[in-house]
Amino acid sequence: MKKILVTLAVCLVFAGCRFGRNDVTTASQVRVEATCQKIELPSHSTDEDIITYSGFTSSYNHETLIPNWVAYELTAEELEPVYTSQSSTFSMDFDVKGRQASREDYSRSGWDKGHMAPKADMRWSEKSYWESHYFTNICPQDHELNAGDWNTLEKQVRSWARKYGKVYVVCGPIIGDGTNGTIGKKRVQVPDAFFKAILVPNDGSYTAIAFIMCNNGQHHKLSEYACTVDELEARIGRNLFAALDEMGQESIESQMDLSTLRVK
Repeated sequence: MKKILVTLAVCLVFAGCRFGRNDVTTASQVRVEATCQKIELPSHSTDEDIITYSGFTSSYNHETLIPNWVAYELTAEELEPVYTSQSSTFSMDFDVKGRQASREDYSRSGWDKGHMAPKADMRWSEKSYWESHYFTNICPQDHELNAGDWNTLEKQVRSWARKYGKVYVVCGPIIGDGTNGTIGKKRVQVPDAFFKAILVPNDGSYTAIAFIMCNNGQHHKLSEYACTVDELEARIGRNLFAALDEMGQESIESQMDLSTLRVK
């Protein structure tokens, strides 16, 4: 009996730990929701600088000065904006120790300050909105990609969140051969490409899909960027949605159903 009570208490703590969320969880859902609470997180090593913000989690690389990955849950409720400012003032996160990129590094570089966790997904509070502008969430991104196909994919993710109630997202840069070099005095790495993997709750299970986009101004249909999560993992050498393994649902990552998610 004591063991059962301790387990339930731990589950309840996890179920209520996310900042500013109004999800209602029944007693029968506690354990499931506790398991899934951070299902968006990929596997990571103990020497990564994992930074937990109110709306997303970032693994920041103090050598490349860009995040290794950024992960977050996006719910339909969070797409109702509370904070409507259009300002986009970028800054370092001074609570984080170690080297960071700065505005000066991006100045006149020809590259956009590209959000990984989109600011449009973080308007459910003023705090989450401004945290998305920290350089721990930013990568040098081609302007045409940032304003074009990457933006189209961000809108598609929001559409899935509205339709299915929530989605889990992990995204980040692919440095590759480093063909785009670096910018600024601190030598901020410019990625060769970007990835985004999405896990969508669907009829008691999940549907997974991933995308890889080169960091250039070319335009393609979303379906041309799409791949399975397994294929993406092989490309970047990291296990995404690591909690799926613990839940015995890792086979989801080998599947891609463009018709269910209506990806064109």
